[in-house]
Amino acid sequence: MKPNMNTLLAQAQKMQSDMGRVQKELEVTEVEGSSGNGAVVVKMSATGNIKSISINPSVIDPSDHEMLEDLVLTAFNDAKNKADETSKNAMSVVTGGLSIPGIF
Repeated sequence: MKPNMNTLLAQAQKMQSDMGRVQKELEVTEVEGSSGNGAVVVKMSATGNIKSISINPSVIDPSDHEMLEDLVLTAFNDAKNKADETSKNAMSVVTGGLSIPGIF
């Protein structure tokens, strides 16, 4: 049986609406990445906007700034990976697991 064009259009419009709703939810969903056993913590939205960075003063050593740079980078990457995974999972619920280019 051939799919009805009106049904396909309605499904596409619903998916678009659902994706917009999920995108708004992701903007306020917060993920957290950390490194150094919590010495550096990066909080960001699930859409990738950094909300805050906290650094425990005990890891601030002027003679070893490379270590602090590595901790910040690691915490950021941890948060970014969590944001990407959160976004991917939320969108796959809407798309039924279809991989749509430009969405993930």
